[in-house]
Amino acid sequence: MEEGKGTVCVTGGTGFVASWLIKNLLQRGYCVRATVRCHSSSADDEGITTEKKKDLSYLRKLEGASKRLKVFHGELEEVGSYDEAIEGCVGVFHLAHPMDVNGEEGEEKVTKRAMEGTLGILKACLRSKTVRRVVYASSAVTVLYNNGKNALETVDEETWSEIEVCQNGNNIVSSSYLVSKILTEKAALEFGENNGLEVVSLVLPLVVGPFICPNIPSSVHIALAIILGDHSKYEYLTNSYMVHIDDAANALIFLFEYANANGRYICSSHQVSFYQVYQLLSQRYPHLHISLPDKLRETANGDLKFSDLSSRKLLDAGFKFKYGINEMYDGAIQCCKEKGFL
Repeated sequence: MEEGKGTVCVTGGTGFVASWLIKNLLQRGYCVRATVRCHSSSADDEGITTEKKKDLSYLRKLEGASKRLKVFHGELEEVGSYDEAIEGCVGVFHLAHPMDVNGEEGEEKVTKRAMEGTLGILKACLRSKTVRRVVYASSAVTVLYNNGKNALETVDEETWSEIEVCQNGNNIVSSSYLVSKILTEKAALEFGENNGLEVVSLVLPLVVGPFICPNIPSSVHIALAIILGDHSKYEYLTNSYMVHIDDAANALIFLFEYANANGRYICSSHQVSFYQVYQLLSQRYPHLHISLPDKLRETANGDLKFSDLSSRKLLDAGFKFKYGINEMYDGAIQCCKEKGFL
């Protein structure tokens, strides 16, 4: 299996960004070890439970997968469960994270699982003696929740969301998700600094575009809420920072390959309001008869102040965004039509 650019591990391999990342890594000649969760102790020789094996056909069908993709079991809660997948790898892309956006689990429980699981993965990287860099996929929630209602003019890699603001109960995302992402990213970067392991993080906003996973990703669902008629997701779109899925995946690879990568990098190509999304979709897809809710018409006035989420550090390093907002929505809508979600 050793050929091309070497072997890398992608945790959380069935997810939206992770599966697209695997596709791009295979296209670039990497051998990929993807980790997925399972809920039984009885596993086959690939570490996947036979009687409860997940449908991974969408990964197996990827170009190059038959020879250069291998799937392993990996659970954040299980000590050592990532060791086999990481052993012999030159790099690790860590995307696995407990998804508790609605706050169904306690903040302390989710944070403990995320942090301990991540630190366990980083320790496995040290033990491997072959991993030269870890790229951690973070979220824009780690930089955007600060100063209460007083938005900073510019948010960059030096900015961290304030835990107190995340815990105030007035946010549209649960504190367990917000706090766990912040503390896990900080812990990962600190571990790297203290142990001589190269750890860099990519801070991703709402990721939009086509998808190869079988279910509609939560970020795509949010982006298409006005089309899907899901009023519960409208708040997410009052002001949105977005990036195309292909740009997100390529940025992760860029940070692995870029010799001088260090610390955090924000990866956000577009900032749009709900009204701008409404204008785009109503003009581009008039047959969908999209209407703008009255309570959100205030965003059309442009009086609301929001921070500028700066990707300058990533761009200065040489990365280039390839996709615009039209491509994000066109790809997402076309994919949803093909998969029967629209």
